[in-house]
Amino acid sequence: MQKKIYFDHAATTPVDRRVLEKMLPYFTENFGNPNSQHAFGRETVAAVDAARDEIASLIGAKPSEIYFTSGGTEADNWALRGAAQALAHKGKHLIVSAVEHPAMIATAKDLAKKGFEVTFAEVDEYGKADLAKLERAIRPDTTFIGVMTANNEVGTIQPVAEISAMARARGIVFFTDAVQAVGALKTDVKLPAVDMLSFSGHKFYGPKGIGVLYVRAGLRIDRLVTGGHQERGMRGGTTNVPAVVGIAEALRIATEELDRNAAYVASLRDRFISRVLREIPYVKLNGHPKDRLPANANFSFRYIEGESLLYSLDLAGVAVSSGSACSSGSLEPSHVLLAMGVPEGLAHGSIRFSFGKDNTPEEVDYAVDRLKEIVVKLRALSPLFPKELKNEVYPKED
Repeated sequence: MQKKIYFDHAATTPVDRRVLEKMLPYFTENFGNPNSQHAFGRETVAAVDAARDEIASLIGAKPSEIYFTSGGTEADNWALRGAAQALAHKGKHLIVSAVEHPAMIATAKDLAKKGFEVTFAEVDEYGKADLAKLERAIRPDTTFIGVMTANNEVGTIQPVAEISAMARARGIVFFTDAVQAVGALKTDVKLPAVDMLSFSGHKFYGPKGIGVLYVRAGLRIDRLVTGGHQERGMRGGTTNVPAVVGIAEALRIATEELDRNAAYVASLRDRFISRVLREIPYVKLNGHPKDRLPANANFSFRYIEGESLLYSLDLAGVAVSSGSACSSGSLEPSHVLLAMGVPEGLAHGSIRFSFGKDNTPEEVDYAVDRLKEIVVKLRALSPLFPKELKNEVYPKED
């Protein structure tokens, strides 16, 4: 029987059974609309309020600073659009990291078409924000800086504390997309102090279709979804009660088990990285070698198309990604890798492996063994691979 190994946890994770059990009653007996003025509604609004309270306590926020969204993409859109529009009277210059998620990059480009000026802040070869260049990009009319906590493709953890201090000293709103970080790294909106922060339930064994936007008390941003009085009038739409209950339970479990799970997943990642760099020639590890998410390993394989490698691994029973799940299907090379200075040809040969708490060392070894075989076969077929190298073993690249 064909093995099925899932190494794409950065794209999504399975719902923890404990989370599912917590959600199930809100699909059936406790099904009321929390905005309804009767007993059924009161039951569910109590569950929503309890979930909001729990999430707030887990990230160091107040319940009134927590807003539920349909996911990380909506939360990112809302943070950027809402702040830009609300602060337009103060200035229309926005700074967004060049390696942000497509939800931020596309929104920034859309705002640029509507009269805002956007600077895409440069990063270094590891994908980490260049603080000196970021500071030089700040202008008197800068109102917003957006830099993610950890990159979704290469796993690099950003110097959020330094950027937050830089923004705060100048009265600039600072937002961080923490979609990949929450559940994997300790999260406290006061340490470092951020004005807005987003995350999504399905990245830490919670349900899909639910996210959170934290907005610091006192900061006013424009609404993104109108047409209802939900979320204190800031986000219209019937509350997804089962998902709200689920994301709170998933965050509770992830926070309680964070240290153990992060250490275990990092051990799998390190085992994988070590074997790949040692046993496969002409491969480059992307992202910071130390300041990276516990689960992330992103490689560029020279002389191979990443899509061919992805499909071949899938046929071997190993599920991986060529980058952000939200941009899969695109034939363009990763904007993250290009911003890091990775040559376009090499960027096309990149694959992201992301590990989870239920993976095993045996699965890691199986994947590396299959990967080695596939790389040999694809390079033998590749017109890009020098003929004189096909029958020899060469040292890997740094």
